[in-house]
Amino acid sequence: MKKILIPLPYNDFDLTEVSVPWKLLTQQNHTLIFAIENGTRAHCDPKLIKGVIFGQLGADKEAIAFYREMESSPGFLHPIKYSQVNAADYDMLHLPGGHAPGMKQYLENKILQQKVLDFFKLKKPVGSICHGAVVLARTINPETQKSVIYNYKLTGLIKSLEKLAYYITAWKLGKYYRTYPLYVEDEVKNALIDAANFQHGQSPFKPYVCVDGNLITARWPKDAYVYAQKLIERIKDVED
Repeated sequence: MKKILIPLPYNDFDLTEVSVPWKLLTQQNHTLIFAIENGTRAHCDPKLIKGVIFGQLGADKEAIAFYREMESSPGFLHPIKYSQVNAADYDMLHLPGGHAPGMKQYLENKILQQKVLDFFKLKKPVGSICHGAVVLARTINPETQKSVIYNYKLTGLIKSLEKLAYYITAWKLGKYYRTYPLYVEDEVKNALIDAANFQHGQSPFKPYVCVDGNLITARWPKDAYVYAQKLIERIKDVED
């Protein structure tokens, strides 16, 4: 049995990117620990349950069912604080994403970034999906003054998907799909030694996961099941 840490914002996280890895890893008898900045339970982006627009673009029924199950789990109801995280106590870190405004508290948090740096220094497996790559890009190693992902190949929310979601919903939802003026892909590329190290996969609609050493990354909710399976495979290599 291994311990996996999942940091979350207070609200607006993508439920699929949290509940699917939670469910699949829990089925393998691993322990999932949640962390919130102030230690109170988090809430997902509600639009993903009801449908973002005209009942569409929301999470699928199975992911919602997993989320409802996760909501009643002790680990989710009683998270620890970011400041209480000791990377040495965990076998893996999972950084989920989300695009709604509440994500900024998580994406910009300096305490969380320090904890992420600790995982990298200990060479622990780290996973991220979608906007989780922004946390990685913003985590700076003070010894090099570079991001922890500087020399890695990885993926995250690709620009074509972020643009498409924004363009088809902006008339109704404004900047709901634009967390920041800079696209996720562009910010992550700026943190890399070579922009070509940002991976796109063959097609946005064919699940894709990039694995480079201790780093496992995916692009968006459609990748969540394959991503979770890669986390399961990787954590099997972690010594007890």
